[in-house]
Amino acid sequence: MGFPERTPLLIRAGIVLVDADNGTAIRVITLQYNPDTLTRSLQIKGAGGESGEFSEAIRLKGPPVETIKLEAEIDATDQLAAGDTAAEQSGIHAALALLETLVYPDSAHLLSNNRDARSGTLEIAPMQSPLVLFVWSKLRVVPVRLTEFSITEESFDTALNPMRAKVSLGMRVLTVDDTGFDGKSGSLFMSYLRQKEQLAAGVATVSFGRTAITGVP
Repeated sequence: MGFPERTPLLIRAGIVLVDADNGTAIRVITLQYNPDTLTRSLQIKGAGGESGEFSEAIRLKGPPVETIKLEAEIDATDQLAAGDTAAEQSGIHAALALLETLVYPDSAHLLSNNRDARSGTLEIAPMQSPLVLFVWSKLRVVPVRLTEFSITEESFDTALNPMRAKVSLGMRVLTVDDTGFDGKSGSLFMSYLRQKEQLAAGVATVSFGRTAITGVP
């Protein structure tokens, strides 16, 4: 009698909301399916301009501005097959709403601001949102700010509940230039940077290998 083949545990990408002061997890949003592609761009912060001294031209002013873009799919098929009552009644409304709350201020805070404004309060501070962490494997856990959010709903049931959708997310990595070194966001970014350095150190070499030169001319 053979043993059943073990299926490897699939790690899901996701978003974690944490308290910006103490780092306590508030909510974990796991993507239903891992995106097939992840686009990252890095805008370098150089100290030198178009012209100037050599010493300035080769300096880095700070961490680059890193942006991340991905497209996530949400589908009610699995929930319907499992007899999920919520999916039968409202499709993927709940899953979409969970993601959308990332970019909406809390309704209670809006009402509180409205009451303060009516009572004559001169200045109302914007609501401080939880710190958003983008998690893509244990090697990539970064504090981010959502910059883009769009939803394309692709299928509906007879009651016009969305049954399948694609969600496009754009994020900007928060660095110590944005938040400083002392808070949770700063420590998470430094851990992210150290992880890059450790990975790079594992492959760093001074061998010219198969390049066209054998030394610096």
